Amino acid sequence: KPGEKWLESITTDEAKEYMNQGHFAPGSMLPKVQAAVEFAASGDNRTALITLLEKAKDGINGKTGTVIKK
Repeated sequence: KPGEKWLESITTDEAKEYMNQGHFAPGSMLPKVQAAVEFAASGDNRTALITLLEKAKDGINGKTGTVIKK
């Protein structure tokens, strides 16, 4: 969409800042980002990946999606 920026990899702090600024739509990306931040922040070396189910393999291989980590 116009004005949007692709986020390949961000930290939990960056994601929280984007959430506070209202960059993620409620009922769309916001709940996904909230869950990913909660998971990534819940332990050392935890990484969350947000992508489409049909692109999960590409996401795991670093070809698509957004990675969120501490």
